[in-house]
Amino acid sequence: MLRTTEENADEDQGISVSSRLFNFLILGIALVIIGIVVLAVASAALGSGSTSTGVVILIGPIPIVFGSGPNAIWLILIGIILTVVSIAIFIFMNRKWRV
Repeated sequence: MLRTTEENADEDQGISVSSRLFNFLILGIALVIIGIVVLAVASAALGSGSTSTGVVILIGPIPIVFGSGPNAIWLILIGIILTVVSIAIFIFMNRKWRV
């Protein structure tokens, strides 16, 4: 549970996070979402010919995968491979730093 420093700091539960840092976190997430929407709209509006899209959304360990277009299967496979590789690197680095 995240809480700001203005809240009761005597509690042992949760991680103390400054409100400024939390605002930057929310701003970063919002900018990423806005960027994805802008790229999707621009590619649909300016794209000529056939276009392909593939998306992998990773919520915890569960991937949500979808795509459209003639090359979508390749884009989805590349996304899944990159997801698996990044999780493997994270697990490897996490074990390396704990030793």
